[in-house]
Amino acid sequence: MASSRHPLRRTLAAAVALLTLAATAGCGTDAAADGRQVTELRYQGSVGQVTLPELAADLGYLGDVKLKWIGNVTGGPADIQATATGQSDFGGAFNGAIVKLATAGAPITAVVSYYGSDAQTFQGYYVLDDSPIRGPRDLIGRKVGMNTLGAHAEAVLKTWLVKGGLTPAEIAKVELVALPPVNTEQSLRARQIDVAVLGGVIRDKAVANGGIRTVFTDYELLGAFSAGAYVFRDDFITRNPRTVRAFVGGVGKAIEWARTQPRETVVARLESIIAKRGRNEDPTLVRYWKSTGVAGTGGVITDREFGTWIDWLADAGELKGDRPKPSDIYTNEFNPFATGGGGA
Repeated sequence: MASSRHPLRRTLAAAVALLTLAATAGCGTDAAADGRQVTELRYQGSVGQVTLPELAADLGYLGDVKLKWIGNVTGGPADIQATATGQSDFGGAFNGAIVKLATAGAPITAVVSYYGSDAQTFQGYYVLDDSPIRGPRDLIGRKVGMNTLGAHAEAVLKTWLVKGGLTPAEIAKVELVALPPVNTEQSLRARQIDVAVLGGVIRDKAVANGGIRTVFTDYELLGAFSAGAYVFRDDFITRNPRTVRAFVGGVGKAIEWARTQPRETVVARLESIIAKRGRNEDPTLVRYWKSTGVAGTGGVITDREFGTWIDWLADAGELKGDRPKPSDIYTNEFNPFATGGGGA
């Protein structure tokens, strides 16, 4: 269901501080003094992978909006923090991480889903074939490697542990280790960690290498769902609504293009993008691409995709202040697919 944008009333001090920092860090990139809107968006990418905005730009779906790569990031929380402080114009993260940052006072709004879990693309929790780990209790005292703490992998893991009957004290004995995604498989095989959280093409490559097995997956636990979204600062949205609309519509079209094209066509396009951008990257990972995992047509966001994590974070005592409504955190007003549009 489409949601109108009604940002949560955050503390004035936090909002003013973040907006001031954003104005300083983003000087020269926000709306021009004469009223023209920004047409170049700064963003962080991922090594050896192609983001949906990059795919949308290559397909010509962003119109006059251009992307400016400013570096790579390994975790969603850091990506959206950079957006909140004006170091980038948009960023993407697990929806639970967006909830935590927004309720802490960051003036950000989620505008379009960009990744998720389905039968083809999901995050799995893997162990070596000879590992004794089979169920939740077997993780007590064990090390679990994941790309970043406080995000998707941690939230799903703790949800699984709670459903498995572990107490908070027992869950605290499960050691979480932050590792770059490209190093997680290697750390598991070297027995530096007991469980590796692997997703997408990195997971598929690791499984193809053999010698590991699944303990559980987020798809098995929660079913198909969109798990993360791109956010903009609220002040950026207010000043550049046409640019945000072009971005969201373009990303939505890229999602549907990838959903409807033969897999080999998508992989070939991703490989060509990596080759053209000239960052001296290994294109091996994109050859394992299967799907975006996004549940909603064109990246449309639903209440469930934020409500699940709002409830989990609130019950865990990790939210400050009142429990927000999902519509305080996200909007579909810029997504043409929310009203049956989108086009080709």
